[in-house]
Amino acid sequence: MKIKIIYYVLLLLCSNALWAASEPFYASKPEKYTVDICVYGGTAAGIIAAYAAWKCDKTVILIEPGKMLGGMTTGGLGQTDIGNKQAITGLSRQFYRNVGEKYNVEEQWTFEPHVAMEVLQSYIKSGKIKVLMQQQIYKLNKSGKAIQSILVKDPSKAKSRSVEISAKEFIDCTYEGDLLGMSGVSYTVGREDNNQYNETVNGYLLAEYSKQSGYHQFPDGISPYKIPGDPSSGLLWGISNGKPVFTGTGDKRIQAYNFRICLTDSLENKIPITRPRGYDPSKYELLVRLFEAQPSMRQINQYFIWSRMPNRKTDINNRGGFSTDMIGMNYGWPEGTFEQRKKIFDEHVSYTKGLLYFLQTDKRVPEELREFVNNWGYPKDEYQQYGNFTPQLYVREARRMIGDYIMTEHNCRGGKKVADGIGMAAYTMDSHNCQRIAENGMVKNEGNVEVGGFPPYPVSYRSLTPKQDECTNLLVPVCLSASHIAYGSIRMEPVFMVLAQSAAMAASMAIDSKVTVQKIDISKLQQWLQDDPYLENKSR
Repeated sequence: MKIKIIYYVLLLLCSNALWAASEPFYASKPEKYTVDICVYGGTAAGIIAAYAAWKCDKTVILIEPGKMLGGMTTGGLGQTDIGNKQAITGLSRQFYRNVGEKYNVEEQWTFEPHVAMEVLQSYIKSGKIKVLMQQQIYKLNKSGKAIQSILVKDPSKAKSRSVEISAKEFIDCTYEGDLLGMSGVSYTVGREDNNQYNETVNGYLLAEYSKQSGYHQFPDGISPYKIPGDPSSGLLWGISNGKPVFTGTGDKRIQAYNFRICLTDSLENKIPITRPRGYDPSKYELLVRLFEAQPSMRQINQYFIWSRMPNRKTDINNRGGFSTDMIGMNYGWPEGTFEQRKKIFDEHVSYTKGLLYFLQTDKRVPEELREFVNNWGYPKDEYQQYGNFTPQLYVREARRMIGDYIMTEHNCRGGKKVADGIGMAAYTMDSHNCQRIAENGMVKNEGNVEVGGFPPYPVSYRSLTPKQDECTNLLVPVCLSASHIAYGSIRMEPVFMVLAQSAAMAASMAIDSKVTVQKIDISKLQQWLQDDPYLENKSR
């Protein structure tokens, strides 16, 4: 009996030992890093924040939830939107000068995706910055009002090893504000009512049609129904059940996303545009009706902003009533899970590749347009590891923090001026359409705003900081505190980079002074930005 017991005990011990030896990698304890500053989001802003932190003699780690660094700056947005280049300073301005060096000019504001990537990668290499790719936040630990650490893992793998990052300061540079959202800090999604901040171009707005450009609107008379004029036949694809409301009414809708498409007409460099999986030409019926309603509009730039980039490439953006924007199909993105966002992303890819294929092959497309688009294909030398198509969706707007100070239309127009400016914005108040609806038996796009005519204006440091009683060591230079329409002016890549540098410098000051990010000496930060915009002075 004793021998049997000993035998089973030994067998159990051996089994446990074998199980432990074969225990998968993901089941082990989290990998850990401890740094001064943790930057979450490998957008261009995130890279600049990490680079600036290193230049401030701080240890730093950069975490990117996705597959590619650089955000929209490497993701196809080569036609830089800014309004007034003189407003761009510091490391952001240096970026465009470094891009210029690649093209043998002083500065370059239009560029190929891989060139932008080379420049941003050079900053990471210079600073020997630790980068974690495809690591998404799933847990955040706070002590009182301060973030102590975050845990991240690869969301594409059901069983992946966690990584824990402890830091003194955190900077959220994602387009979605995922770190912000998990930190307990107040935020909003959607459009405020005009009455909330006494604005004039927020909330619901039905723009008029312009014959010259379309103004991102349909002309009168285009039926929204599958059988023209017959409501019982149902709405065409892409039209929601939304109803008209009073102008300026707020809601939770967000402006449309798209891809900034990089194509080439170089015979040696292009890959043919082929029929994508799940192709459905009925999705483009509204475009056919738009062609029929505008018989004199047969130029490509009447339906797309077809911007030429160096070396025979493009940055293609939305224009007119029906284009690359997938209107109303992104509402689940800002607060969505990895799986929900992947579904939305895949739908946008399918729509966009299908649109290009439709334009090349469908006989209902005017011949002039069909012939033009048939000259173009995907570039062999871009996005090679992603099937030669950008993996970065243009997330124009998601969460927006409600922090110490909220930028509004009044700041953009100059009616309110802040004394704690740490960067300048200069673009028009801009919003793409938020929904496509049926009104009086006609299809209409709703939400487009383009209002400018004002000079550059300062962005408040307090719009980057949460409220003191919510979080004391977080800075948010991308999903900053701004109303929907003010954010439409601020949300440009060069401005994000400027604000990210300022955030990194502020985080450095908070560490050195042992104060919260809300309590740093803003006048000293402003002086530092003025005296040492490229952070070259090591004797601070």
